[in-house]
Amino acid sequence: MSSLVKCPHCGLRPREEFTIRGEVAAPRPDAGADEAVWFDHVYLRDNPRGENREYWHHSGGCRRWLVLSRNTLTHETSDVVDASTLKAEGRA
Repeated sequence: MSSLVKCPHCGLRPREEFTIRGEVAAPRPDAGADEAVWFDHVYLRDNPRGENREYWHHSGGCRRWLVLSRNTLTHETSDVVDASTLKAEGRA
């Protein structure tokens, strides 16, 4: 059984139509930040257990960028919104 993702533009779609593009990262450090801070920002990632916000691309559908919550234990997805909506609201 394939899992479904609720795209805000296309409705329920098979997960195979989407490409996971990574976690919604913390804001970039200041340009003059220490090298260790930049190394951490660019190369080190958390491996959270539970709810995690991620960027997904609906590459097999409307080709929109989405932000959704995915439970890393169950792989259930929720709170799917268009990434441009969050950017306009200053939340991404």
